[in-house]
Amino acid sequence: MSRLIVISNRVQPPGGKGDESVGGLAMALAAALREYSGLWFGWSGKITPRFTGQLSMQKIDGVTAATIDLEEADYDEYYNGYANKTLWPLFHYRSDLTAYDRAYGEGYERVNRRFAETLRPLIEPDDLIWVHDYHLIPLGRELRRLGVRNRMGFFLHVPWPAHQLVTTLPGHRQLVQAMFDYDLVGFQTAEYRQAFEEYVLAEADGEQLSPGRLKAFGRTVQVDAYPIGIDAGDFARMVTSPKARRMRDIMIACTVFRRLIVGVDRLDYSKGLEERFLGFERLLADNPDLRREVLMLQIAPVSREGVEAYQEIRGRLDALSGRINGEFADVDWQPFRYVNKNYRRDELAGIYSAARVGLVTPLRDGMNLVAKEFVASQNPEDPGVLILSRFAGAARQMEDALLVNPNSPEEVADALKRALSMEKPERIRRWRALFDTVEREDVTAWRDAFVTALAGVEPRVTALAS
Repeated sequence: MSRLIVISNRVQPPGGKGDESVGGLAMALAAALREYSGLWFGWSGKITPRFTGQLSMQKIDGVTAATIDLEEADYDEYYNGYANKTLWPLFHYRSDLTAYDRAYGEGYERVNRRFAETLRPLIEPDDLIWVHDYHLIPLGRELRRLGVRNRMGFFLHVPWPAHQLVTTLPGHRQLVQAMFDYDLVGFQTAEYRQAFEEYVLAEADGEQLSPGRLKAFGRTVQVDAYPIGIDAGDFARMVTSPKARRMRDIMIACTVFRRLIVGVDRLDYSKGLEERFLGFERLLADNPDLRREVLMLQIAPVSREGVEAYQEIRGRLDALSGRINGEFADVDWQPFRYVNKNYRRDELAGIYSAARVGLVTPLRDGMNLVAKEFVASQNPEDPGVLILSRFAGAARQMEDALLVNPNSPEEVADALKRALSMEKPERIRRWRALFDTVEREDVTAWRDAFVTALAGVEPRVTALAS
């Protein structure tokens, strides 16, 4: 059996069995690496005064992790710069926030080259190489330049935008060309795959050889959609754990049996938090009879504090949450709780299980696993209702949620009112359909589908030079 090498910006293997501080994706990748006796390579998360390329190797719960430290300039230009100030906003349709700086692009290329040079000695001839996300698009090209002939796949966790938007990026052609150094490129949805195909055909003089097979830049690549999932069974079982039960009890006590609306998102402008707050505000303004009957909890851990756009959105959300409570709170009731704190997965399972409504309304999202975690956490006999943005990748699989346009406070408010008044038979019917999909199209199915497809591609006869 071929060994699997996973490369991602950060390496976060579980610390041991039952470790609930690590996300579901990390758990799935760790399971794949154990099955394929593989290696997980990437950044340690640490900054060093000078880049040395020194590898740190450790084995954690059967997973071999190989990490390197980055220097300050790498962090500023590659991570905070090109990845998070250029590609992230562009891929999430926020061209108004996209920063174009030549130094950022140079740092992005430099770090991908350093990743390739450090990883190259660890690669064996039969290894399958699986590269993850927008941070590392050029990594395949750099590995090919070093003579790597292995089957190599790339998976994009975020949206791929319309080709007209991609063309606003300086060097867009070179970025797309680098994706043709992979044998297989995976996207979250068919919509994102089609947007990539449209770019190749319209901007790169490409050719569609067959469904899912593209030719451009003198090379061919296989493309397909691989919607990522969660370990639904594990998450459902987690609800019965001591920490989950305690968190559920706390939430019930805090809400005094009011109906709980919950949102859980990283603090990011793509998550539609401002629009969500306005939708909840509209619900309270238009429905005085509901004001003392509901409580909304928004958990939004702070991220990327070094990026100015994130500092600005935090200030706006602080002001907006204060305005809502100032306008509608009473001496013995406060309608809105806004928390900038991380919680463990089992604690979140307990919070989800106590909620009548899960409010998941990103403006644009590659998939959104919170929606799936909320469904997996519900009591089958008395489930809550999922309200989901139609612009999340998950909406393609979860049509039995209440789908909304997150840009419309009225539409969000109407969906909240409908969810809060929905009768149990309809809630159960919708939940059963959603859980069936979440359980069937889980993270293991995603992982196995991609790795199987990668293992089946024709290996490259010679190394590619660019």
